Amino acid sequence: MSAPEPPQPAVHACIGLGANLGQPVPMLRRAAEELAALPGTGLLALSRFYRTPAWGRVDQPDFINAAALLQTRLEPLELLEHLLRIEREAGRERGDGLRWGPRVLDLDLLLYGGRVIDLPGLRVPHPHLHERAFALVPLAAIAAAEPFPGHGSVGDALRGLDAGGIEVLDEPSETQ
Repeated sequence: MSAPEPPQPAVHACIGLGANLGQPVPMLRRAAEELAALPGTGLLALSRFYRTPAWGRVDQPDFINAAALLQTRLEPLELLEHLLRIEREAGRERGDGLRWGPRVLDLDLLLYGGRVIDLPGLRVPHPHLHERAFALVPLAAIAAAEPFPGHGSVGDALRGLDAGGIEVLDEPSETQ
């Protein structure tokens, strides 16, 4: 009889949360609760919520964005499957052909244990993270020192971006 495999070592994973349809603030809160409940995972930090201008397609409502820092034993693809499930259960329909369009919930695996991952359906660091202040501002608020392959740290990457138009929501219960 062989010994069981040792558990996967826990790593930090950074998740971007966003929404601009329905009730974004309650949706992001619910998504954060679901992230915290994932198997082998703990929620280390959740940023404040930020109102941000739409990016890519600007003919849509502003987004509410946040970031979560997880400690997880889930493998990257396993974590991605959970993120996609949470989106689906929230009513998100992928494959609608609208790139950067409005959405009820968007969960992106931004960083994973300082690793570079290039697999079908998953690229980490997130391919556009270094260009997106709306993702880096909340992430830097909770994880500025997290390694960001190719860019130093999250804080280093944010220093090169214009964060104009991004506003922190004053009250945790504030809605759009």
